[in-house]
Amino acid sequence: MNPQKRKAVSPVIATVILVAVAITVAVGVSYWMGGISSQYTQFEKVEIQTGYSEAVTNGWKITMSLKNSGTADATIDQLFINDKPINATGYIGVGAAMPANAAGDLVTTSIASTGVSMAAGSTSTIYVYIYNDGTNGYASLSSGTTVNVKVHSAGGMDYIKLLELS
Repeated sequence: MNPQKRKAVSPVIATVILVAVAITVAVGVSYWMGGISSQYTQFEKVEIQTGYSEAVTNGWKITMSLKNSGTADATIDQLFINDKPINATGYIGVGAAMPANAAGDLVTTSIASTGVSMAAGSTSTIYVYIYNDGTNGYASLSSGTTVNVKVHSAGGMDYIKLLELS
């Protein structure tokens, strides 16, 4: 075979091959970087899906359904009513009912002192009991009054719901 009759790949074909390889590598790197960045960009997002109040003897029971629609776990660690932390009333309790020996104005909640942990995608229900004998900080509350209920997470986020007392 005569060496002068051999031909190399034309410059157009070489350019097409180089561009195809470069695009393939760029797409692969972008998927790889996207996978790495998603590991470091998790976030919590707690939504108060429903909230309502019910009149009970000498007060109200507030029920709120929460959902963590974020990608990271969340811990609800505080609750505020009209921007007052619930322990500002002198009593923070855990339970499903109004204390039988309630005296003065107080608030209890189903949030334990360790908080309410919510995995990503999970739901939880929080109960708040406002006892009002008309002598202290919650004496101004009555049926039809709107209260600002704020839930605070350990991650520093606040989630607010305005509720009308029934």
